[in-house]
Amino acid sequence: MANTLDPQLRNALNERVRFCHEMGIYDFYRRDLGRREVFAPEGDASESDPAEVIATVSLLSQPGQKEEMARKSTAVLEERSLPVFLPRPEDGVVDPFAALKIIREDLGDCIRCRLSKDRNKIVFGVGDPHAELMFVGEGPGADEDAQGEPFVGRAGQLLNNMIKAMGLRREDVYIANVVKCRPPGNRQPERDEADTCSPFLMRQISAIKPKVLVALGATAAKNLLAMNASMMELRGRWYDFKPAGSDPAWLGARLAVTYHPAFLLRDPRQKGEAWKDLQMVMKYLGIEPPKKTSE
Repeated sequence: MANTLDPQLRNALNERVRFCHEMGIYDFYRRDLGRREVFAPEGDASESDPAEVIATVSLLSQPGQKEEMARKSTAVLEERSLPVFLPRPEDGVVDPFAALKIIREDLGDCIRCRLSKDRNKIVFGVGDPHAELMFVGEGPGADEDAQGEPFVGRAGQLLNNMIKAMGLRREDVYIANVVKCRPPGNRQPERDEADTCSPFLMRQISAIKPKVLVALGATAAKNLLAMNASMMELRGRWYDFKPAGSDPAWLGARLAVTYHPAFLLRDPRQKGEAWKDLQMVMKYLGIEPPKKTSE
């Protein structure tokens, strides 16, 4: 029989979960503890308060906390109860437009990481909420920061041309970034910045439910796929992708990797390779490229 969780510790755990909610994090995982047994707050694991279970698991992963938690609770939490996904504000909302609006409101005037200090506007995302095709880039640049819309500068103009070459319009797809605030000097987002912002991107993907995701550049690919590899290794193949906690009825998306338009501006020789990646996407979606008109 489990001991009752200490009230002071219970309050601390609940505060931790509330903090995660404010960060936009609703999905929780247990780190590998090297064994099947962990300590649950009280009672049978299947009946425990999810907030307590999640916070307990999180604290167990921190040095110095395991022994203290072990003294306060002895119940065994079965593996089948993890991961735990808490309800998100947009859960149950069928209309993706309405779901994206809820996610944007949850993001608010974000100050969750240091990128908020120098930004002008949050760049949430733009396009068709019902899109079958979604592009994910790295982060906003100066033009995007000024206008509050992704890919509106020179790289955005090239992306528009790439989309047009596919026989689509910008309005037919959805475009977002790994981070929603401009990194200073257009540097790459730091790991903690991407980790802070990515839950909102995952929620966007879950709301839109695209058939295909295209990661633009190595930063986007590595953050979406959680793997460290070169563009040569990442390109030219499909990945199955589905954010954790998504609608079980949705089978997920296929993910392809191609070069970021900004890179193609620096090295136009790779445009042909990027076109091969887009042709792979077109074939999967059944899109015929527009026929060239004779002059």
